[in-house]
Parts: sequence; C-alpha cells; structure tokens
Amino acid sequence: MKIGFYGDFRPCILKTDGVVDISREVRALEGGAPQVLLENIIVNWHFLRPKLERLAERGKVIPLKDVRLRAPVPRPGKVLAGAGNFMEGTPVDPPRTLRTFFKSPDAVIGPGDTVVLPNFKPVIFHHEAELSAVIGKVAKNVSVAEALDYVFGYTTSVDVSARAPSAGEPDLTGAFYGKSFDTFLPLGPAITTAEEIRDPNNLHVRYWVNGQLRQDYNTSDMEHSVAYTIATLSHNMSLKPGDVIMCGTNHQGLGPLQDGDTGEIEIEGVGRSTIRVVDELKRTWPKAVDPAMGRGVRERRAAAGGAATPGAWPFTPPAPGRKA
Repeated sequence: MKIGFYGDFRPCILKTDGVVDISREVRALEGGAPQVLLENIIVNWHFLRPKLERLAERGKVIPLKDVRLRAPVPRPGKVLAGAGNFMEGTPVDPPRTLRTFFKSPDAVIGPGDTVVLPNFKPVIFHHEAELSAVIGKVAKNVSVAEALDYVFGYTTSVDVSARAPSAGEPDLTGAFYGKSFDTFLPLGPAITTAEEIRDPNNLHVRYWVNGQLRQDYNTSDMEHSVAYTIATLSHNMSLKPGDVIMCGTNHQGLGPLQDGDTGEIEIEGVGRSTIRVVDELKRTWPKAVDPAMGRGVRERRAAAGGAATPGAWPFTPPAPGRKA
C-alpha cells in the first residue's frame, strides 16, 4: 500500500490512477499538523491496515489529474543521510566505516514542487537520487537482523547538493550544510509500506533531467545495507516513527540542476516523482552528466582503501539479544 497526502494535506492511499481519501478512517488520530497525523497513522498501523486495505479496493478514486500530491513525510523529526555509502565499482576490504549527516527537515518538498536554488554561489548544484526509509516504531540499540522490522515504508528522495563555495562565499560544504537549503529534499510520491518491498537492497534507481537519463543504479551496490545503517544509528540515538533515513547515492551519473530543469526520480516498486527547478540568478552548467564527480569519488575510495573515514563511526551493531 502507498500512503501519502494530497490537497491541503489530506491523508490518502495512492493508486496507479488516483488517490483514495482516508480522512474519515483516521479522523480520531488527527493532531493538528500533518506530520503528527502521519506519525499517528504509523503508530496505529496494525489496527488501521485491514480497514485501509478494504478501502483501497472499494473506495472512490479521485483521478490524479484532479489532485495535487504533497510530501508524504511533511516535516520529519529527523533526517539522517548516508555519505559516500556506495561502492561504485571500487569495493574495499574491509569496508569503510559508516558515515552519515543530518539534513534539515525544513528542506522537504513534495511531488511537483519546486527546488529553489539560493543566491549562495557554489561550484555546482547536483541531484542525488536516493532510497529513503521511514521509521515505523522507536528503534534503540537494535541489531542488523532486527532493523528492517522497524521500517514503516520507503519513499523516493533527492539530496539536492550545493558543491564547494565560489570565491567569497562561506564554506557550507564541510559540515554538509550545502545540502540543507530550503526545498533541497524532494520526497514522494508516497510511502510504500514495507511489506511491498521484499529487499530494499535490490531496487533499481533512476533519475532523469529534462528526459535525459543520468543516474541508473541498483541499491545492491550499497557499502552498508539499509538494515546496517538503521541498526548503527539506533545505537547513537533513538529513531522514532516518521524519521527519515536516506540511504546514500551512487555518484556515477550525477549532473547539475539549473533554472528551468525538470527532474524525475523512479525507484522500482516505490514510485516515481517529479520536481521543477528555478534560479533567479539564471546560472548555467553543461546539460549533461558531470564525469569529474563520479571519477573523483572512485579515486578517493581507491586511495582510502578500508581505512576509517574522518567523521565516521567505527561501530558494529551487536547480534540479536546481545548488549552493545
């Protein structure tokens, strides 16, 4: 099942031909903000699921052409993202330690919304198409074997990134702040519930800009699996319902986003979503894949080998039943 929002953040089931409104079925869970409602739906999913499955089969479908889809996770409490979490043709032994960063929850936008490039002047703005997991219950000190049981579902995400400052600009990239400008986190079109995804580490991810295919990879290339990432983070902090875990990207195929572009992401079994891009400064870059980015990632991986990455956390989650 695919759970999302439409219109003025009315909750819905997303189908191939439209949406089925579920406002009536979740009315008792409303808590004001759309994010609170989503978290209440997630927490009560065990009770809601049978009723919503019946509604998905029999409920009135509002055609997609008549609705505006909204971000399926409107304002997550936490957004944690994997950094350099793909092997990209250069596996190292032992694997490098996991590296993650925070991305601003206020960067979230939804399907059909607009990425607004800021007046900040980087070398380039890149798209990074990624699988994201939405946490379904409080996860604290969980094992890798248990970790996927804590996932409510999956959605598509784009980690829009400002790369390196131009002369005279503050360096926002060292702490990943260049990824947290408002509108720099498109999510959607919905949350595909976990039972629909047999293996999150075997999904095809594609990203187009103006119809040109750029990123084209499989999540099986992750250096650290979805389960490992969630388990490891849970030993550092409590992960809560509605938190978003971005799983990182394969940098081969990255290219620029610029004024007038239309970007589309599709993840096998999860969904497809589109955004627009505007830039009042009308900056331009070649409308093609940026080969230097992918090449540089491979060179850095090869040079580092299995050494610990600065800022990474050298930690292995324990097996089930064993304390950290």
